[in-house]
Amino acid sequence: MRIRVITALTGAAGLLLTGTALTGTAHAYPIKDKALTQNKLYSTGKLATTECAEKPVEDGDRASAKRYLTGVLNCLNTSWKAHLDAAGLPFTKPVLKTYAKAPARFCGDKVGKGTEALYCSSSRTILIELHKDLLSDTGDLYLFHLMSSMYSYHVQNLVGIDEAYTAAPYKNASEMNEQIRRNSLQADCLAGVFIKSVWPSLERPASNWNHMLGILKDNGDPKGGPRTHGKGGSQVYWSKRGYSTGDPASCNTWTASSAKVS
Repeated sequence: MRIRVITALTGAAGLLLTGTALTGTAHAYPIKDKALTQNKLYSTGKLATTECAEKPVEDGDRASAKRYLTGVLNCLNTSWKAHLDAAGLPFTKPVLKTYAKAPARFCGDKVGKGTEALYCSSSRTILIELHKDLLSDTGDLYLFHLMSSMYSYHVQNLVGIDEAYTAAPYKNASEMNEQIRRNSLQADCLAGVFIKSVWPSLERPASNWNHMLGILKDNGDPKGGPRTHGKGGSQVYWSKRGYSTGDPASCNTWTASSAKVS
């Protein structure tokens, strides 16, 4: 079974998602920062339908997997650039780095054991470890979704959500983890938005999408473990929400109830 461990890093300031230091500031909820709750991204409308031709990839072959991910990245750049340009929002392409084994340090911090993919906001770099398990079954939608999810952190960075999220106060670890989940689940939702926009061109059966949702369902935050990505049901809910609407407006996790980001 694939274990989904993806996250976003803040850069030299530290690993926000696994840090334990608390700010000691006042209670943060409800979140009032308009960069999170009323971001301009939510009023940009649906992503336009575009084509994305998937490159061939072979099980266990890192070279073909890298070419595949690069192809998906090019599709993401084309789609999101047109969307953000039309809305008057900034756009720059992220950098993609793939490794057979992730480096010990990335974005100014240690890489956690078992981490599959990372996004560094300061350098706008996506890191993906092409490990053996990841490449064991490349015919499903997992690689496509993984690239789309990591790119979503980049979109959050471009539109100011990442900066506002990093600065958001919290009074304890539980509140901090809820903010982390809101950020992560928003990335899942935005991945669904993009996949919806290119789905007709993928020429995949609906069963591929449903299988992908099954992977998310099975790989939610484990009981007793860090509560940083959401339960499997929450990941499925936000991914389906983005896919069903194709509109970033549906991905406003920052005004959702705590139950929706559990």
